[in-house]
Formats: sequence, C-alpha cells, structure tokens
Amino acid sequence: MMGAFEEDVSRETLEKLQRFSQLVEKWTAKINLISKPSVPEMWERHILDSLQIYSHAPNADHWVDLGSGGGFPAIVVALMSQQEKRATKFTLVESDQRKCAFLRTAIRELELNATVANARIEEIEPLEADVLSARALSDLTALLGFADRHLSPSGTALFPKGENWRAEDAAAKETWAYTCDAIQSQTNPSAAILKIKEIKHV
Repeated sequence: MMGAFEEDVSRETLEKLQRFSQLVEKWTAKINLISKPSVPEMWERHILDSLQIYSHAPNADHWVDLGSGGGFPAIVVALMSQQEKRATKFTLVESDQRKCAFLRTAIRELELNATVANARIEEIEPLEADVLSARALSDLTALLGFADRHLSPSGTALFPKGENWRAEDAAAKETWAYTCDAIQSQTNPSAAILKIKEIKHV
C-alpha cells in the first residue's frame, strides 16, 4: 500500500494516516476536499504524493503550506515531522472557512504542531517560512509570487507539478529568477517536484 515509502513510515504514523484518510473521505462527502472519483485512490494520488514531498524537504523551524484545502501535503508532512520528533511548526493557509474547520479537526485529532490561518495568501502578513509548499494551487508564476512574499531569504519552496512543469518553468522565468532542482515524481514519471530557492523578481 505504501510502496517505496513503506520503510520510512512507522506503524503508529501509518495508523494516523489511515485515520486521516477516513476523515478526508467523511468530509469530502460534504465539502469536496478532494474530487470524489479520487477518493478510492487517495493513498496513491494524495498520500504518497505528499510523503515524497516530505522526503525532499530540509529541516525546518517553520513550514508553511498554501491553499491547504484537504490537508495534502500539510497534514501528511506534519505527521512525518511528528514521527521524527522534529519541533517544526506548521502553518496552513486556507481561505475557505469550511476547509479550515476540517483542517483544525484533523490537527486536533492527530495532535499535530500546526495552526490554520483562515486568510487569503496575498493578504496575510509575510510568514517567513523555512519551507513553503503548495499542491494543486496555481501555476508556477503565481506560486513564485506567493513564495516571494512568504518564504524566508534562505528558505526552500517545494511545488509538485504535473506533466506541463517544463512549460510552467519556462513561463515563470520571464518574470522570476530562481534556482530549481526538478526531481522526478515517484507517483507519476512525467511529473516533478520543483525544489526552488533564491527567488528574485526579474
């Protein structure tokens, strides 16, 4: 079930991931956290994808996840941080109040070191993140604008992208200068996790 990441996940964390997936399924029936057709494939499409984001992240005091919605990758990476007994604080930014209620429920039930900011990304005060993540939120050009606001100067952004990531990268370079390590996704060989640093406006 866990594939390549099985050896990294403890039994206790696996149980919490299962509890989280049950929460997502329950709430999705009411507020569409993830697409209903993807619910049976939640492990492959959402949880494994989130686990691999964590595997490429540096140690962080403050991890910010933008547009947290259904909790991917935010809740999954916070669970892994909890497993490794890291002191990382997580801030989940989400503008939809109902999704915020879900995220707060998950954080409480899983006893995570995380808070939810019910706010628009472009309006909240700069968050000075050491690690910034966003999954299925916007195109890379827009994400870099958010990162420019919320990522610390020495921080790292982790943006999973689909098959069009090269085109998004080329378009973003018309507006932004940055270093980018494109890591092939283990859940989709055509996709990539973009590990980005040193963002500057052109």
